[in-house]
Amino acid sequence: MGQIEWAMWANEQALASGLILITGGIVATAGRFAQWYFGAYSIVAGVFVCLLEYPRGRRRKGSTMERCGQKYMAAVVKLFGPLTRNYYVRAVLHLLLSVPTGFLLATILGTVCLAIASGIYLLAAIRGEQWMPIEPKPKERPQAEDIKQPPSNPPPRPPAEARKKPSEEEVAAGGGPQVNPIPVTDEVV
Repeated sequence: MGQIEWAMWANEQALASGLILITGGIVATAGRFAQWYFGAYSIVAGVFVCLLEYPRGRRRKGSTMERCGQKYMAAVVKLFGPLTRNYYVRAVLHLLLSVPTGFLLATILGTVCLAIASGIYLLAAIRGEQWMPIEPKPKERPQAEDIKQPPSNPPPRPPAEARKKPSEEEVAAGGGPQVNPIPVTDEVV
């Protein structure tokens, strides 16, 4: 069985928690809760988390499906170098971002989700994972000898014995078409 790549789970969890933080912040700010400024902070923190977590990291083995428009955000994340590539830094950053949002009921779900994502990132960092951008594979043009010719006998093909052509001797010896000894009639009822 394969090794679990925890960073992929943490990425999805953190992206979802960023969206939840934005939603809770909008509810708290629009509803003029008593501490609505935590809601405004939650909106800003949620947008920051979403921008940081939108680009997926490359997997060690196998292929990774790139999100739509990810290459633009991946360039920004790659620009900050070890600050955004290191999962220890991300774990601490997410934990610190989640603390102020925990003081408001509308944003408490986003706080818990972000704290869970922080824990998963810490586990990924302990296991030695780090963020690497998804790089497009160079497209190789097929060489002339690599191109296969289409089949000369399209499917459905008869068995190999039926495809054998009779030799001239077999044809001369009566190996030609056979006559059906049972009369066949075509009666429509």
